[in-house]
Amino acid sequence: MKRPEKLSRVVKLFSAAAVAASLATLVGAQFCAAQSQSQTQKQQDAKEKPVGSMAGMNMPGMSDEAAHPDAARAANDDMSHMGMAMNAHMFMTALRPANAEDEARAEKIVEELRPAIEKYKDYRVTLEDGYRIFMPNVPQEHYHFTSWRNAMRAQFRFDPKRPTSLLYKKVNGEYVLEGAMYTAPKRFSENQLNKRVPLSVARWHKHVNLCLPPKGMAASEVNWKEFGQGSIATEEACEAAGGRWVPQIFNWMVHVYPFETDPGKIWAH
Repeated sequence: MKRPEKLSRVVKLFSAAAVAASLATLVGAQFCAAQSQSQTQKQQDAKEKPVGSMAGMNMPGMSDEAAHPDAARAANDDMSHMGMAMNAHMFMTALRPANAEDEARAEKIVEELRPAIEKYKDYRVTLEDGYRIFMPNVPQEHYHFTSWRNAMRAQFRFDPKRPTSLLYKKVNGEYVLEGAMYTAPKRFSENQLNKRVPLSVARWHKHVNLCLPPKGMAASEVNWKEFGQGSIATEEACEAAGGRWVPQIFNWMVHVYPFETDPGKIWAH
């Protein structure tokens, strides 16, 4: 009787071990499948993610461009030139009284930025470092090459050597570096912006009051004199026109041109 009991215990132990092994195999397989699915999804997301993204300017979430591509394009049109001006769709901070302390602080920012982006005069290096061009196939005065990493960093701290975007112009088919753009969170007050780049030297700007055409409407049918950068600049008027209201797209921004020899053009606005 002792031998059958011992044999029975052995069988139970082997059975338990087999069950445990099966469970381990099943869990392992599920884990591997989950990992594989996750990796596949990441690869798919990477393929689907638009190369010309400016969404890095809207951290966290970085969703403004995906949600409102028309507004993103309109905002880009508004800032694709050096001589920007405040209008119904662009708010710019007022210049504060000039002072020596602010001028020295702004000069220090430029002194740090200039050598940090020198290597990006070769735009191929810029792309290799992870910057992405916004709307590369659309002719623009300024092309924004945006870094998601720098955009994320700018949400929490200001680093003069790491601008969110680099600004290029096209000359004979080649991208030529001319400046950079810093960003700051939407929630920032003007005093907080002033701590990053002094408001007596530069004017931060944000893109506001955009009315997008009704969803599904063909671009050829849209009255662009009203929508986008058109005449509609209030939520009430946008609603009456059947449009989609976007109070602000992207974060605060400020441009700087560190290679300019004219000091008045370095912080052009």
